[in-house]
Amino acid sequence: MQTTLQTGRPAEFAPEAIIQAGQELRDAGRNITGFALRQKVGGGNPSRLKQVWDEYLSSQSVTKAEPVAELPIEVAEELAMVTKTLTERLAMLAVELNDKAVKAAERRVTEVVRAAGDQREQAERELTDASSTVDDLENKLNEVRAESEAFEKRLAETQTISQKQAVELAKLRERLALTEQTAKSAGEQHVVELERIQMELAEQKKAVQSLAAERDQERAELATVKAQAVAAEETHQEQRKRTAEETHRVAERLTKIEADRDEAHQKAARAREEAAQLRGQLEATKAQAAELIQALSSHQPSKTTRTKKTPPN
Repeated sequence: MQTTLQTGRPAEFAPEAIIQAGQELRDAGRNITGFALRQKVGGGNPSRLKQVWDEYLSSQSVTKAEPVAELPIEVAEELAMVTKTLTERLAMLAVELNDKAVKAAERRVTEVVRAAGDQREQAERELTDASSTVDDLENKLNEVRAESEAFEKRLAETQTISQKQAVELAKLRERLALTEQTAKSAGEQHVVELERIQMELAEQKKAVQSLAAERDQERAELATVKAQAVAAEETHQEQRKRTAEETHRVAERLTKIEADRDEAHQKAARAREEAAQLRGQLEATKAQAAELIQALSSHQPSKTTRTKKTPPN
């Protein structure tokens, strides 16, 4: 059943056309949107088109109330018993759920209280740490203030020293100006002294030239003396050569004499060794002879005794 809907402003398209377009879209399996309805009807406000369609669907969902038959007595009694049993069970379940919920809430409260206590203790510890930090910062601030005062004092001393140095610098500048003036005067004196020295150098140059001439003359004389010395050296070389030959012959003789002397010494040493050996042998021979004589002397008395005891024939 189609229902004519009233709107607050003149409709561009009739609701019937909009509803028909929506039905066609639904039959085609498409989504019914304001833009789909607008495309279907050929224009209009998408919001109004969708509103007309939604109102149509709402009107179609309204159903009329129909009379319901009463339950039989047996079914009604059974339903009452089941309802009572279910109600009691639901009540017990509600009590159990409430008890569990209360216990869970109490545990939750306990945990929250414990967590709050932990947080409070943590906050107290953090507060203590913060107090210590504040104390440290105050101590550091005092130290910084003391250092600042020391720096200010040193700055004042530095400024005083700087002022003294400025005064000394002014004095040094005055002394520098005086020194420059003195140096200028000394420079003029040096120019005069330089001219005098140049004159002396010219005189010394002349003297050096004279000495050079004398030196050349002495070199010529020295060359003559060297030539004479060379001639004398050649004569001396001949004499040294003859002397060297004679010295060589004498050295050979001395070498031979020394060799003969060494050989004689060796022969004498060997003779002494042989004499020593002979003396040793002689001493040994004498010792043996003495032993033999002693042995013979000890044997002769016994023979004499035996001779005396033998009777005569």
